[in-house]
Amino acid sequence: MITSDQLHDVLERDKALRGYLDIDGKNIQLEEEELRTQDPGFWEDAKRAEVQMKKVKELKKWIELYGEVHAAAEELELAYEYVKEEIITEEEVDAAYKKALHLLEDLEFRNMLRDEADQMSCVLKINSGAGGTESQDWASMLMRMYQRWAENNGYKISIANYQEGDEAGIKTVTFNIEGDYAYGYLKSENGVHRLVRVSPYNAQGKRMTSFASVFVTPLVDDTIEVKVETAAISWDTFRSGGAGGQNVNKVESGVRLRYQFKDPYTGEEEEILIENTETRDQPKNRENAMRQLRSILYDKELQHRMAEQAKVEAGKKKIEWGSQIRSYVFDDRRVKDHRTNYQTSDVNGVMDGKIDDFIKAYLMEFAGEESAEK
Repeated sequence: MITSDQLHDVLERDKALRGYLDIDGKNIQLEEEELRTQDPGFWEDAKRAEVQMKKVKELKKWIELYGEVHAAAEELELAYEYVKEEIITEEEVDAAYKKALHLLEDLEFRNMLRDEADQMSCVLKINSGAGGTESQDWASMLMRMYQRWAENNGYKISIANYQEGDEAGIKTVTFNIEGDYAYGYLKSENGVHRLVRVSPYNAQGKRMTSFASVFVTPLVDDTIEVKVETAAISWDTFRSGGAGGQNVNKVESGVRLRYQFKDPYTGEEEEILIENTETRDQPKNRENAMRQLRSILYDKELQHRMAEQAKVEAGKKKIEWGSQIRSYVFDDRRVKDHRTNYQTSDVNGVMDGKIDDFIKAYLMEFAGEESAEK
C-alpha cells in the first residue's frame, strides 16, 4: 500500500498545480468571457464570435482538467483514511493512487505546452532521404508510427499529399493531425530520423543506414490572421495518383500551389511549393492547399518571433531541418534521441506509435527552460 509520504506528495503537487495554472483567476476570467457571449449582436460578427468561443472553450478545458485532478487527490485522501477503518481494501487505495498520479502527471505534462501555437493542430510532412527503396520504405514506416500515435491519442488524421515510392514505401507524404495540442506534442519530431537495419531490399543482407526528414508546423484555422500576397500565388493541376480506384488519374483533381515568398525581415526570397491530392474535388483541394500555405507562413512568423525574443539558447529550441535527432537501430534493439539522450529497447513499441516518452523527455528538457525564461 502507498505510504503517507506518497499521499503527501500527491496533495502538495495538486496544490502547486492549482497555483501554476491560476485556476482561481481562470474561473473569474471564464465568467467575464461568458458574459461577453451574451451581448446582443454577439453573432453578427461570426469570426470574432468564433475567436471568443474558442477562448471560452480553452478556459473551461483547463478548469475541468484541474477539477479531475483535484477530485482524484481528494478521493485518494479519503481512501487513505477509510483503509484504516477497514472500510476499503489496500488494493483500492493503490488503485486510487495510480489514478490520481496519472491525472496529475498528464496535466503537469500539458502545462509545459505554453507556446502560442502549442494548442493547435499540426501539419506533418515526411520526405525520404537519399538511398532509394530502403529510404522510401523507412519514410512509410515513420508515417505509420505517427498515424498510430495519433490514433492512440484520439486525433483525426487526413492525408493531404501522398507520393508512392518507386518499388516500395513513399517518397513524400503530408498529413494533417487535428486535435488539441497536436503541434505542442509533435514539434519535438522536427528533424532527421536515422534507421540502421539489415535491409530486406539488399541481396547480400547488408546492414544499411537510411534517413528521412520530418517537418511539423502548426495547422492554422480561420481564427488566425495570416497575410497572404495573392499576387505571389500561381496554380497548376495534375492527375492525382495514390491508392487505386476507378476515378484515379481520370481527372486533374490534384493541385500544385507555388508561392513566391519574400521574408519581410531579411528580404530573402524562396518558392514555397505545396501539392494537395486529398479529395477528388479540385476546389476543395485548392482550399486545403491554401490552408497549408497559411500554416507555413504562420510558422515562419512564429519562428521569427521566437528568435527575436531569444526564448532559449541558440541551437536548443529551434531544430534545424538538417539536424539528426533520433536513431533507430533495429539489430541492437535501440532507439535513441540525440538531443535528450533518452533511449529505449522497445523498438517494436516505438514503431507502433509509443513515442510519448521521447516527447516528454524533450519537453522536460527544453520546454522547462523556455518557461523559466519567459
